Amino acid sequence: MLIIGVDYHPSFQQISFLDQETGECGDRQLNHSEGEVERFYRELKQRGANVRVGMEATGHSRWFERLLAELGFELWIGDPAEIQRQRGRKQKTDREDGRLLLRLLLENRFPRIWTPNPENRDLRQLLWHRHRLVQMRTRIMNQLQAVAMNEGYRWKKKLFSEKGRALLEKLPLAPWASRRRKELLELLDQLDPKIAELTAAVEREAQQRPEAVRLMTHPGVGPITGLAYVLVIGTPDRFPCGKKIGSYTGLIPSEDSSAGHQRLGHITKQGNALLRYLLGEAAQAAARCNPDWRRRYVHLMMRRQKRIAKVAMARKLAVRLYWMWRNNWQYAQLVEFGSNAGKLGTVHGVK
Repeated sequence: MLIIGVDYHPSFQQISFLDQETGECGDRQLNHSEGEVERFYRELKQRGANVRVGMEATGHSRWFERLLAELGFELWIGDPAEIQRQRGRKQKTDREDGRLLLRLLLENRFPRIWTPNPENRDLRQLLWHRHRLVQMRTRIMNQLQAVAMNEGYRWKKKLFSEKGRALLEKLPLAPWASRRRKELLELLDQLDPKIAELTAAVEREAQQRPEAVRLMTHPGVGPITGLAYVLVIGTPDRFPCGKKIGSYTGLIPSEDSSAGHQRLGHITKQGNALLRYLLGEAAQAAARCNPDWRRRYVHLMMRRQKRIAKVAMARKLAVRLYWMWRNNWQYAQLVEFGSNAGKLGTVHGVK
C-alpha cells in the first residue's frame, strides 16, 4: 500500500509518501492551479496502486476529496488539534508537517475523525445559504428602521406591516435618502420570496428524516434547528454521553486550571457556528413558550448573568436533543423518564 501524508494549502499541497511494498519514500510539492495534483493521482490509479491519503481537516478541499473518491483512494481526515499536540519539534515547515502526517499513519496514531457524506454537506449549504440571506434581510430592515427614526417615527415591527410600509413610502425625504429607501425596499422584496422558498425546502428535508421530526417535538425546536442538529451531529453513537455534545458544539467554558486552582474562561466556540447559534435561538424560544424552561432560565439569570444563562440553556437543549435522539424519544417521553432512565440508582431512597 502507498501511504501519503498531505499538508494541504489552497494553492498547493506538500506530500510525504512511502510505498510499503518497495520501500520507496520521498517528499514532493504539487501545485493545484497547473493540474499537477490530478495528473499525479491519476498516474497512481493507472499503476493500480492501493493508496491511503491522510490530511488535516481544512477548508477549500472539496474538489480534492471528490477526486480521491472518484479514483477509489482511501482518504482519512484528521483532527488538527490532536495532530498539533503530537508535533514534538518547535520547527514547523510544510515538509515537516507532511512527514508528521505520514508517521502518524504508519504508526496507527492518526486521529481520524468522522466526515459527513456529500448529501449531508450539500444540505448544510442549504442551511447556510438561508442563514446568510436572513442576515442580509435583517441588515436591510435595520437600515429602513433607521430611515424612519431619522424622520421621528419609531414603529418597530409595525413598520413592515402593510400600513407601516405605506406610511414609510410616503415620508418626504431628501433625494439621496429617498433613493436609499427605494432601493432598500426593492432588495427586501427580492429577499422575502427567496427566503420563503429556502424555508420550505428546509421543512421538506426535515420531514423526510424521522429523527429530525422527533427532535421538533421539543419546545422551541423547529425544522431548521432540528435539521441542522441531525446534519452536524451525524449519529448519536459518536458520543458516549451528553457532556461530549456540549464540548463538540463549543458551549462549554475554556479551562486553564493547575495546582488546585480552577480557572474558567469564555466558551470555547469550537464546532459548527451555525448549530451553536440555532441552539441559542431555540433555547430562547423554549424559555418564552414553556413554563419549565422559563423557570430554569429566570433562575439562572438571577444567580449569574443573562448571557451566561443563555449559554447554559443552549447547552442544556443540546444535551436534551442528544438523549431524545439516542433513545428514540418524543419530548413527552423525555419529560417522563429523563436522561437517566434505565440506569442503576436509588432515586427514591433505599429499596
